[in-house]
Amino acid sequence: METSISHSENTASQGITAVLALSMLLASLGTSIANIALPTIAEAFDASFHQVRWVVVAYLASLTLSAIFAGRTSDTFGLKRSFMAGLCLFSVASLCCGLAPTLWALVVARALQGIGAAFLMTLTIALVRETSAINRMGSAMGLLGTASAIGTTLGPSLGGFLLPVSGWTGIFFALAPIGLIAAGMASRSLPEDQIVAARPPVSLAVLRRTALLAGLTTNLLVASVMMTTLVAGPFYLRIALGLGTVATGLVMSVGPVISIFGGVLSGKAVDTWGTRRILTTGHILLVAGAFALAFLPQALGTAGYVAAITLLTPGYQLFQAANNTAVMSQAPKDHRGTISGVLNLSRNLGLVMGAWAMAGVFAFGVRTNDFDHATPAALGDGMTLAFCLAGTMMLAALWITTRCSHEGPAARVS
Repeated sequence: METSISHSENTASQGITAVLALSMLLASLGTSIANIALPTIAEAFDASFHQVRWVVVAYLASLTLSAIFAGRTSDTFGLKRSFMAGLCLFSVASLCCGLAPTLWALVVARALQGIGAAFLMTLTIALVRETSAINRMGSAMGLLGTASAIGTTLGPSLGGFLLPVSGWTGIFFALAPIGLIAAGMASRSLPEDQIVAARPPVSLAVLRRTALLAGLTTNLLVASVMMTTLVAGPFYLRIALGLGTVATGLVMSVGPVISIFGGVLSGKAVDTWGTRRILTTGHILLVAGAFALAFLPQALGTAGYVAAITLLTPGYQLFQAANNTAVMSQAPKDHRGTISGVLNLSRNLGLVMGAWAMAGVFAFGVRTNDFDHATPAALGDGMTLAFCLAGTMMLAALWITTRCSHEGPAARVS
């Protein structure tokens, strides 16, 4: 009898893990799959680049702005109901994207798709906190990181395959059935929501808890540094190091590939050694990787760039698994959705800071916005300035982590 119960519980846990990983992958696909179709969309609607970029901006903006709303909704109406509503919204919006008769109809549909994605990204983390065993929470968080990396990496490849077969509409139609499949899986596997009384909004006193505030702050700083690699890296590789388009793409794929294989291992490390030790290790690797990017590419060329990314990416994976676990371990039960929303908001704001502020620092170091006519030495100066600042930010994040105690999974708030 005990063996039968244990087997049943294990099967249910695997079903929950599968639907959460699939949902995280789906939201990440929505982020990355549209970029490769922008030239085709521009041609289809006779639009300029400045107009068609709203197809990407609308998704990212609604994804960022809706994170806390998604979390608060789940605290009010229940995690399962809100999560399934997000999956259905994402699927319907994907269909609307493919059916859009004008560019601006497509932009509106993408904004709705981004709102659905905000529910997926936010509530998967909250559901991990709700459904994972104490000693498995880090592994589940690591798996979400792997699913996100797979979605981000797979998007351009999948889009490139679908474009010649089905046109730009096919990349959006392909997402809808995946979302509906995930909704069916969620309906069967996720535990039913408990009926709860109306809950007041999360108080600032909760957000000011030392571990929570530290986790949110470092999350923003780390996301900013990782986005800086995506903004500055292609220009340095292509212009300063003289790599072709294919070679640049291959080098830029090193980080996502490491993320795919490193996510689950990072989560298991959290379960084995605890959040504080893994956070510290992750920060040290992030510091080393950021400063390595400031100097190694100029000294060793492409090999130096790859070596630096090989330090930086595992640091990010360790940080992400440990920090998500630490923050959600401190989240009060009645406000897990909202805290997860704030966690995602801090990450997205960090991405925006990396794309704008840190990109500005890189351009300031290059001393021109016309990178195509910049010298390799000038681009090297931009890399040095941007990633010396990034390394300093990672030192600040390390200091915050060592000063603020993150409780391990065993000390979670019920």
